Order: sequence, then structure tokens, then C-alpha cells
Amino acid sequence: MGIAAEESRAFHVTTVRKDVVTALLPLQEHWLALSNLDPLLPPLAVSVCFCYKKPNSLTSSLAINNTLKKALAEVLVTYYAFAGEVVTNSTGEPELLCNNRGVDFVDGFADVALRELNLYDPDESIAKFVPKNKHGVISIQVTELKCGSIVVGSTFDHRIADAYSANMFFVSWAQMSRSEPISLVPSFRRSLLNPRRPLLIDSSIDLMYMPVSSLPPPQETCGQDVLTSRIYYIKSDVMNQLQALASSNGFRCTKLESFSALLWKLVAKHARKYPRKITSKLGIVVDGRRRLADQETDKKESNMKTYFGNVLSIPFGGRRVDDLMEKSLSWVASEIHEFLNGAITKDHFLNLIDWVETQRPKPAVSRIYSTGSDDGPAVVVSSGTGFPVNKVDFGWGPPVFGSYHFPWGGSAGYVMPMPSAAGNGDWVVYLHLTQGQLKFIEEEASHVFKPLNSDYLKI
Repeated sequence: MGIAAEESRAFHVTTVRKDVVTALLPLQEHWLALSNLDPLLPPLAVSVCFCYKKPNSLTSSLAINNTLKKALAEVLVTYYAFAGEVVTNSTGEPELLCNNRGVDFVDGFADVALRELNLYDPDESIAKFVPKNKHGVISIQVTELKCGSIVVGSTFDHRIADAYSANMFFVSWAQMSRSEPISLVPSFRRSLLNPRRPLLIDSSIDLMYMPVSSLPPPQETCGQDVLTSRIYYIKSDVMNQLQALASSNGFRCTKLESFSALLWKLVAKHARKYPRKITSKLGIVVDGRRRLADQETDKKESNMKTYFGNVLSIPFGGRRVDDLMEKSLSWVASEIHEFLNGAITKDHFLNLIDWVETQRPKPAVSRIYSTGSDDGPAVVVSSGTGFPVNKVDFGWGPPVFGSYHFPWGGSAGYVMPMPSAAGNGDWVVYLHLTQGQLKFIEEEASHVFKPLNSDYLKI
């Protein structure tokens, strides 16, 4: 593996203070059931991190933390789900108790400068700035660096919120910190995702999802098969060239399809140790909000746009490794487009909601989440292109870097491309793949995947 910055080094984060921030106004305690799309997520912790250059010298770290806590207390009045806790109900299902237990808030100090951070290796850098979520739904950590820069990290329970929901929260928290009204008021109307009566079950869902109890036992990994996280950047002109190569015969694929096609070819090419006819799988996370709204009424469209919870599906396709290796990038992109087409519809999400109704209270999961010993490599691409990194400005300027951190624990790889904080069309890409796959990708596609470093971030 390459080293992102020569000056990067080991560092320590010291906890200065711990608080619990509750909603500013008293809330009526109540229960909020999970929707039929929430049980498709295991109890996974998702982290996100924002790095800021040193604020104005007149602003002390104490004043910054007090401002953030005050704004958090205010925004939790509206985003009350994040102030609750997950409990198990009488049927054995998780449920959200909205009791304003509050958000664990950690103040920290790190003996490292912003420029010295090796963000290319988030397991050694970002992981120290995001808290363990031990009690509530979300936890916050604000860390001052020795250079005066600030890192805001957070970890939340994926069963309660997807990245879209968390993004709404971070933007609203930043707006409140700047003494501005929040632009997106979350909707917690679970009835928007109620199953149909009678239920209509499509057999295609059984091919995509299965009960958690049917998951194969986890496989032991070692050496080059250990899953590891890395962060790269991809220049906008390279993405444009990739999109042009992946488009053919009058069909113009999206940048996400183009990127996923390249990634799938690389993962397949690395799998030379497998029999050539083995199948490799690739899944892409799809947000169903716009599909379910379907512009039926302006009100429903608005409610779905601001719906807080999980509205995700993970369609995937399996293709032979030798086909992925030998056929063109445009062929792979068209194969991705084909399996996506069946799942970017309103009917797919309605079928999925109805299917989950037949499974409850048993939790279910996408079949690509775990692979068996006879399967080829699998990877899930989650579209983070809507990551509002430049909007998370708490009053001292937008971040110079932001990224999700999601070493999810599955045997399949996980990848999330996001917009660069530079706002120039570049991508920042989080990869959670095996060490062998990462090394191979760096060797084969160094012109595309550039290890993130302080020079690129201009810090």
C-alpha cells in the first residue's frame, strides 16, 4: 500500500469532557415503530466525519463546543428520533422509544495537526474521531487538533436512519448553529410505508433478500483477505472519460454506473485465484423516496422527500468472472443498468414493503450482505453523491474534508463515492475491500484512484 502523506504519524485523542445533550424543549414520551424497510438493516453503526481548518482566532474551542451543544439541543426538538433509544418490544422487534434520553457528546483533543492526518487510511485516522455509539441512537464527538483545527465526528444506528436522513440532520444542525431556520423538517409518518391490503408479493424479492437466520456463518479471514478501509479521490475529468468509455451505442450511462463497472471489472480481475466460471456479485444501494412519491400528490411527494428512516433497497447482479474480465467496460455498465432497472421503480419498493410484512417479526437482509465459501467476490456500491459536505457549515466555514466511514462487518466489500469538499466535480471515494483487492486496484487503476492526501485537500 502507498502512504498518503509522508508526515502522517500515530496520534492520540484525549477525552476532555463528556455530556449528554437533550432536546431544548420537553417532549411527550412516545413509541415510534420501525417501518417495513427498517428491519432490512442489521444493527450496524454508521460513522461520518467532517474536518475544518482552524476557526477565527477569536473563537475559543470552549465557545465552539458550547455553540454546537446549544444548536444540537435546539435541532433535537425537531429531530427527536435521534434523542431516543432503541428497545425491544414484546414481539422481539427493535422499536424506537422517543423519551429524550439525549445524545452522548464527547469533547476531545488530539495531539496531531490537520495536515498530519493520514485520511487515506481512515481505520487509523477517522476511526479515532468518531465515537462508539453505546447508548442512544446517535453520538457526537468534537475534537480539537493541536493546530486549532476542528473535527466533528458522529456515529448513528442504521436501523433508525439511512445516510439521506443523517444528511438532513447534519445540514439542519449546521443551520441551527448559524442561527438560521432549518430548511428541511423531517417527516416520521410511518404510514407512508404501510403494506398494501391485500399483500402483493413478487417472487423477485426472494432472490434479493432472505431472513437473517439464513445467513451462512462468518468466514475467518487472514492476510490479503482481511477487509480494510481506504479513501481515494477521483478527478472530475477522469470521471468524464470513464463515463464516455462506459457509454456505447447511443446509451449514455450514469457516472455511478460507469464507476461501478470499472470497480466490478477490477474486483473480478483480482479474483484470478478463483475458478474462471465463478460468479462475482455487485450491488448498488437505491433510495426509494423519489420512486415512492411518484408525484401522486404534492403533499406525499414533500413527505417522502423529507422522510426520516430507511428507504433503501440493494439490487444486485451476478456475472461470471471471465465475462467481467474480458468484455468491454460498456458491456459491464449495460449489465449494471439492466439489473438496476428492475429496482428503481415504485412497484419494486411496494413489493419489498409487502414482502417484509410476511417476514416480521423476523429480520431480513440483502443476500449480497454475506457470501458463502463457494461464492466469488461481492461488493456493494452505495451512492453518496448527495452527501452535502459543503452545507455542513457550523459558522466558521465549510469543511475541507468529509466522508462516511462504514466498516460494516459483512463479508462483501462496501464502497461509497461522495462529492469532494472542493466543489470542483471531483469524487472522494471510501473503499472497504480486502487488502489484496485494494493493492490490486492501486496497481491497475492508479490513474483513477488517487490516495487522498493533505496536498490534494490544500491543508
